[in-house]
Amino acid sequence: MHDLLTDSAGSLAYRVEGGVGSGDRSQLLVQVDGVVHLCCQRCLETLEYPLALRSLLEFVDSDGDLTQEELEDDSRDFLPAQKELDVAVLIEDEILLALPTVPRHADCVLPGSGQGLAQESPFSVLAGLKGRAQ
Repeated sequence: MHDLLTDSAGSLAYRVEGGVGSGDRSQLLVQVDGVVHLCCQRCLETLEYPLALRSLLEFVDSDGDLTQEELEDDSRDFLPAQKELDVAVLIEDEILLALPTVPRHADCVLPGSGQGLAQESPFSVLAGLKGRAQ
């Protein structure tokens, strides 16, 4: 995940809770809150990106155990049941899935695009001609 960050100044807090869901399947609720610093793909400056991630993960023996209705349910995701689970890897994967594909500020411009310079409209010449025709 460090490859996507501009620095390590951000902070994240996580919480993982276990439970039992439908069909007596084990579940994990993964919560991650905090801020990470990404690189804006438009201006190449640091972008503070807030995270408020909530993922409900349910363990299944195989994909064949899922009904069509469960597959279409966007409120939870399914993981294959396994004896051991690396929680750090799971949390990192959930964070990576929550990050934008192309992070960018809502109000920045491309570098060197002349921000602050007034650009003349290409139709201003026509406005001048219209005034002469009368």
